Parts: sequence; structure tokens; C-alpha cells
Amino acid sequence: MDQLDLARWQFGITTVYHFFFVPLTIGMAWVVAGFQTAWVRTRNPAYLGSTLFFGRLFLIIFALGVVTGIVQEFQFGMNWSEYSVFVGDVFGAPLAFEGLLAFFLESTFIGLWIFGRDRLSPRLHLATIYLVAIGSLVSASFILAANAWMQHPVGFTFDPVERRAELTDIGAVLMNPTALVAVYHTVSAAFLTAGAFVLGVSAWQLWHRSHGPDAPAFRRAARAGMWITLVAGVAVLASGHTQGVIMTQQQPMKMAAAEALYRTEQPASFSLLTVGTLDGSREIWSIKVPGLLSFLATGTPDGRVEGIYDLQDRYVQQFGPGDYRPNIPLTYWSYRLMIGCGLLATAIAAVGLWQTRKGRRPASPWFHRAAVAAIGLPLLANSFGWIFTEMGRQPWVVWGQMRTADGVSPGVAASTVLTSMIVFTILYGVLAVVGVYLLRRHASAGLPRVGADSEGADSARLTY
Repeated sequence: MDQLDLARWQFGITTVYHFFFVPLTIGMAWVVAGFQTAWVRTRNPAYLGSTLFFGRLFLIIFALGVVTGIVQEFQFGMNWSEYSVFVGDVFGAPLAFEGLLAFFLESTFIGLWIFGRDRLSPRLHLATIYLVAIGSLVSASFILAANAWMQHPVGFTFDPVERRAELTDIGAVLMNPTALVAVYHTVSAAFLTAGAFVLGVSAWQLWHRSHGPDAPAFRRAARAGMWITLVAGVAVLASGHTQGVIMTQQQPMKMAAAEALYRTEQPASFSLLTVGTLDGSREIWSIKVPGLLSFLATGTPDGRVEGIYDLQDRYVQQFGPGDYRPNIPLTYWSYRLMIGCGLLATAIAAVGLWQTRKGRRPASPWFHRAAVAAIGLPLLANSFGWIFTEMGRQPWVVWGQMRTADGVSPGVAASTVLTSMIVFTILYGVLAVVGVYLLRRHASAGLPRVGADSEGADSARLTY
């Protein structure tokens, strides 16, 4: 592999690894805030125990996300300097907002939440975790605005002398319709991820400690995780449909690649399974649902969806000679695996709500196993979604403005990129072992023992 391939592999590996923690951080902040709100309102010690139990897991996830995110951003200057020069004037504003406003907001108030529980009033302490949760949403919004500009560049002019994009309208960048729907979709996926995580951990506790004193609290937490997963799953479907319509308007090749649709169709069918050539150049056999792709892409069952070959011919005339097709097998399957994993997690939550209705507990071990496995389903869906989003845009790093091959650093040798990728892989492997160990250790522990001193529940303290 040459420098370009290695740089893309390294960025892809670190991005997918980092994105395991981002949705969990966003969603778990609100989950912890919800449990703490219930405690402040009811003074039920079980809610305080749940707050502290899931708060520990949230802090581990937050720390892992911060470490991996810092490494990811360094690659812009290391392997993608030409890209950084081109987008720097545009990216500078949202990334500065994210760093100076959102990240500092999270960092400051998460410190107050950790160390201020015995020093702040219950309501003021509760406010700190809500500010952390709000900060995570704001941070995600700025990052997604920057990424959306790569998908649909707006609010800029091109300087032919300096050969770079210059920001002219920060409002257009932040209010980019691609960014708005991406925030809606990503935040919905974050709640889906957090809900499945709470469901899985609580189901494991109920499976192994069904008769322990913590069982009622974990049953309550499992039900909360089920509701979060179910509602978020519906929101993910709705936002995903909206995103698909906008994507078809702005990047029709990505939608065509997601379906492996080679010729323009009206109406267009959605294939449940397609077998094609290894290079993705043509379809051999498929099972299709008539009109479904038209609905997903245009919002109507008889809409027109352009095919890969027709778009390729149009882009050659518009941008010059070149291959403007992404990796068809990869985009096709990542799109379906994204949808399938998300739907399966939502289905497990729906079954769990039925099995736990009217105070029941699931008696069959299969449901507990499925609930624990559901922890990984949204994580996989998120990863496949990002792979589809970024790979479906190829060969563009900024759609219609800069090709990926033109964005790499000219002075970095392939051997240098390979060395750094090997080092990162080893370090991330060690970090994965440590992270899984810490999460497993604290997730398998019972609720923290909570007691109250002479001043009552307002000054409840944690004892280890």
C-alpha cells in the first residue's frame, strides 16, 4: 500500500475506535442525569445508587473518549496537511467553538460533579451533570457541522491563488441542512447506544443476582434502558429517512452505491440481498422490495433514483476524467449492517418491555443473553454508519472540491505512516484491554452502598 492507502487506514482505524465512546458519552451523560434527577425528587436511595453505579461507567467511557479523540485530531497535521490547508479557514471556527466552549464546559463541570457531591447542594450538584450532558451535545454539534461541510460544502469561497477554501458565512456552515439532520440522527443513535448499554448491564445483574437486594433497582434501570432504546430506535429510523432524502439530493452517488443501483430507476427497488462482481462493477442476482428505495431516497414510492453508471458519466463531464464511484460492496453492506444492527437492538428492547410488564421479570436465560449482546449492536451500527458516510463520499475528501488523493501530506513517507499506524494499533489494543477490564469490573459489581448521616438524605455519602 502507498502513503494514501496507509493514511486512510490509520484515520479509519482511529476514528472507528474513537467513535465507540462518543455516542456512549453523549447518551450516558443524560442517563446519569436522569437517575440523579429521580433521586433529588424522591430521595430514594436506590436512585442514588444507580446514579453512582452508572456514573462510574460513564466516567470510564468519558476518559477513553477524550484520549482517543486527541490522537485522532493530530492526524490532520501529520498525514493530511494538504487537506488541512484547504479546509483550515472553514474548520477553524467550529473546531475552536468545540474546544473552547463545549469541551471546556464538559471538563469543568464533570470535575465539579465528581468532587462536588458532598460540597454542593443536591440541586446544584444535579445542575453540574446536566451542564456536562449539554456540553456533550454542543460538542457533537460543532464536530458534525465540520464533518457536514465535507459532505456538502457551503458558506465559503475558493481562493485560486492560495488554493484553499475561505469562510464567508459561519451561519451557513453551522446551519447546514446536512449538519442539522446529522445532529438529529447522531444524537438519536447516542441515546440508542446508551439505552442498550444500560439494558445490557442491568440484565446481566438481574441474571446473576436475581434474588439480591439490588434486583429491584436493576429491574427499574433495565426498564429505563428498554424505553430509551425503543424510543431512540424510532427516532433513528425517522432521522435516517430524512438524512437519506437529503443525501440523495446532495450526494446521489452515495445513495446509488448504498443500493448498488447501476442504472437509473423510477420507481426504484430496495434490495434485501445483492450478489455482484468482486469489483462491484455490476449486479449478478438480488432480492428486491419494489418501490422501497424510491421512498427512502425521495420520500415517495415512485421517485426517480439515479444509477451509478449515469452519475459516473455526468461527473466525468462535470469534474473531468476519473473514477467517481466509491467502493460499492463496502458501501452496500455497511449501509445494511448499520440498519440491521440498530433494528435488532430496538427489537430486543421491545421484547424486554413486553416480558417485564406488570412487574414481571424475564425467566428465560436467552433474553438475558440477548440483552447483554445488545450492548454491542448499536456500537456496530454506529461504526458501520460512519464507514458508510465517509466511504460513500469517495473519491472526495470534500465533496466536489478536493479529492482524497490530493489531501495527504506530501512530505510524509509511507514507511512513516506505517510505523505510526503500528504504534497506534498497539497502544489502542492496550487501551482496549484496560478499558474493557475497568468497565467489566465496575459493571459486574453491585450498587454502591449508600448511607445517610444525621443531616438526612441530602448529605447521603458513598461508602466503599
